[in-house]
Amino acid sequence: MRRLGLFAAAGTIALALCVTAPAPAQWIVFDPNNYVQNVLTAARELQQISNQITSLQNEAQMLINQARNLASLPYSSLQQLQSSIQRTQQLLAQAQRIAYDVQQIDRAFSTSYAPASGSQSSQLLISNAQSRWQNSVAALQDALRVQAGVVGNLDTNRVQTSALVTSSQGASGALQATQAGNQILALQAQQLADLTATVAAQGRAQSLEAAQRAAAQDQGREQLRRFLAPGQGYQSQDVRMFH
Repeated sequence: MRRLGLFAAAGTIALALCVTAPAPAQWIVFDPNNYVQNVLTAARELQQISNQITSLQNEAQMLINQARNLASLPYSSLQQLQSSIQRTQQLLAQAQRIAYDVQQIDRAFSTSYAPASGSQSSQLLISNAQSRWQNSVAALQDALRVQAGVVGNLDTNRVQTSALVTSSQGASGALQATQAGNQILALQAQQLADLTATVAAQGRAQSLEAAQRAAAQDQGREQLRRFLAPGQGYQSQDVRMFH
């Protein structure tokens, strides 16, 4: 009985010693292979992040370039070009007497410029001669006015050309360069319109002058025929009006 008590006491003491005794120190084990794998994994992740950053930067630059290409040209010469064209059109519309109208021209050439006939009175012949002379003078004046207007547009065209070339050279994107090129083409079209107007006005004056000479020759022959005909009498002022 006593022996059992001793064994029990020894067991209790041993258990107490096991619980209260400090634990032995833990050793850290270094695994080179595992360390290398961890470094490689971190490097790959870092490279992926760097690639994503580069891709985002490229996309941002692409958006910036697209914005530049879509940006409108800050300068516009449309209003000045329209004003120049309108001034030239107004000068053409102000043509005196025989204007740029087909029906009006046909009426004039069926009356004032019609061939002389024996049925026409001397007063009508004189009136037609005066009308033709006035038409020629008015046409020459109109031609000079159109030419003066076109010359006045030259300074405006020079300023617009300089501004458009400067805008084209400083264009930040494709749209701005295209718009500058289109405006330069519009300026050239306006200059061609001025040239066409000048040629038309000059041609009108020359045509009316030639028509006047042709009609004067025709009526001159009629005047001479009447002068030589028996019983016809012409005053000196009547003769002068046909030449």
